Amino acid sequence: MTGSRLAEASRAALADGGELARNIPGFAVREAQQDLAAAISDAVDTRGTLLAEAGTGTGKTFAYLVPALLSGKKTIVSTGTRALQDQLYHRDLPRVRDALGIGLKTALLKGRANYLCLYRMRQAQGEPRFGTRELAAQFQRIVAWSGRTRMGDLAELEALPDESPLLPMVTSTAENCLGSECPLFGDCFVVQARQRAQAADLVVVNHHLLLADLALKQEGFGEILPGAQTFVVDEAHQLPDLAAQFFGEAISARPLVELARDALTECRNVSSALAAVQEPARVLEQSVRSLRAAMDELPVRGTRRRAAEVPAVEDAFDALEDALRQLQAVLQPLAPTSPGFDACAARAVEFEGRLRRWRNDGGDPAHDQQDEFAEDFADVDAGDSSQDDAESPKKKPRDDGSVLWYELTARGFRLSRTPLDVAGPLAQHRARSQAAWVFTSATLAVGGRFEHFAIKLGLFLKGDDPPQTLLVPSPFDWQEQALCYLPRGLPDPIVRHYNESMVEKLRPVLEASGGRAFVLFASHRALREAAELLRDGPWPLFVQGEAPRLVLLERFRASGNGVLLGAASFREGVDVAGEALSVVIIDKLPFAAPDDPVFEARLDAIRRNGGNPFRDEQLPQAVIALKQGAGRLIRNESDRGVLVLCDPRLSSKSYGSVFLNSLPPLPKTRRIEDVQAFFAPAEQVGPVESA
Repeated sequence: MTGSRLAEASRAALADGGELARNIPGFAVREAQQDLAAAISDAVDTRGTLLAEAGTGTGKTFAYLVPALLSGKKTIVSTGTRALQDQLYHRDLPRVRDALGIGLKTALLKGRANYLCLYRMRQAQGEPRFGTRELAAQFQRIVAWSGRTRMGDLAELEALPDESPLLPMVTSTAENCLGSECPLFGDCFVVQARQRAQAADLVVVNHHLLLADLALKQEGFGEILPGAQTFVVDEAHQLPDLAAQFFGEAISARPLVELARDALTECRNVSSALAAVQEPARVLEQSVRSLRAAMDELPVRGTRRRAAEVPAVEDAFDALEDALRQLQAVLQPLAPTSPGFDACAARAVEFEGRLRRWRNDGGDPAHDQQDEFAEDFADVDAGDSSQDDAESPKKKPRDDGSVLWYELTARGFRLSRTPLDVAGPLAQHRARSQAAWVFTSATLAVGGRFEHFAIKLGLFLKGDDPPQTLLVPSPFDWQEQALCYLPRGLPDPIVRHYNESMVEKLRPVLEASGGRAFVLFASHRALREAAELLRDGPWPLFVQGEAPRLVLLERFRASGNGVLLGAASFREGVDVAGEALSVVIIDKLPFAAPDDPVFEARLDAIRRNGGNPFRDEQLPQAVIALKQGAGRLIRNESDRGVLVLCDPRLSSKSYGSVFLNSLPPLPKTRRIEDVQAFFAPAEQVGPVESA
């Protein structure tokens, strides 16, 4: 189907009396959805580029699946997370395909870490690595499941947590996979998944897998991408930051420990190897632990130079490099004896090279004054012109436009080299594909304009045709379904008692709604303080960090009147429809915290190039984050709710209007009485006073 015929056919399929309305129970006809599908059809026909924001409730998933399926062209659909990937493939795609009566082949493809590795599972069967009986029992359940599964997708094991220590034992990485040398290669679930994807007309992937291939990270997806004629990137607002990870380089604690343990495991297959390998492997594992212990003196995030200021850390780096070299020396002679030893030797060489490059590559000259800033950047009035023009901490990138930095976790570390600008690489890969590219999300525009993300995605490079853009507003009846409350009398967020004042303003809102609220915080410190202040409330309290995210959400839904306190990770990808969630409260404008060396370096690069860091980066990023949080409130046509924006800068600063104008057209009020009336029985409701 070509030309305008695809747009017409897509509109017809989504129209009243069309295939979807006839065949999908409860399907709601939306003109905005048809407009989006027509714009996507035009991009598919012309192999053009479309940047489209589709407000909540537009039905963008159906809007891109319909033209993708009707076109008959090989299509890659990339989503933000594995959970969205599963939902798209197992729920949305079959419904649309069946409704259209199209028998195109489809496939789901994830990164190799999502599939059971039979070789590594069998290696682990002889290992006494299980610290508890529960882990041993869980491992046996994996072994039993391995004989039943067709796909080998670990998502089938609902009882297996994402952070389970068993996962590295039963999955492979690009470094430790034996490839065609593996004795179980013929039964490999990863290979089978790729073969299905290669033969499919429409493949659902996630951004991590898409970017791993673009960045040539050896995920093995390269044989499929070149054949694609259309790429649809959903949740596209996530792509620039994720791309920076994939076009850079990193080394972390866990793969180093796994290397030591894998080398020991391989000794079972080669007689007399244990005597040579045991001590270097032990030294490597110990050196990783010693480095992490030495880094306890450092802030949670910092630059390479900041790490170099602590002599104990530098000594620990030296010891880790020595340990990797010693293990290499032992493994190299053993490499010909087994594919496993060959792979371990190659990993030792690769890891030692990454560590050496991170330590010595260009001698990152960045200063680290950002470590002295307050934890919560929203406490700094970033909108003042004096702040914009003031001399700020420099994060000067290396000559290749990247920054060297580290990040600590509870028991591990990650050393990263991250490019500040990925527009060029993304543009090159897009041009090389000669395919249609559709970037869509509910949060792409700032004040109705797309320049911020278009530039980051490499869509405005010199010599390129500008992308087509489309802003599709949400179809919800905002005047009837929602209310935006801006509390009066709150102090500036910089003052210490801001949290106490904010919680006092929230209590009458929660009393009016009977709980049923998300309270979203700009920092974890503020979240913890508010949790203590709200412990005495009559509502069940669910606090991020006290249980896994999915568990918190299930408990919140089941409670019926709960109050959930969350930080950045609850701003998107969370869908609670109905009365269980009737209030979304945002404590402060979500400006990024200054403890991220990459973000700080990006701001300094903008400044050096004559730009305005606040206008060009900090403000747009915060607007998008606010839109994501606000988007949790109204999820369908029958939802009703109140959005509470506490930050007084929305009213007192000129940039406040940029935030408010980027939100859906909710009626606004500054009176708590209007909130109380919103939740009162219908006969008691009076007119809302405009803010």
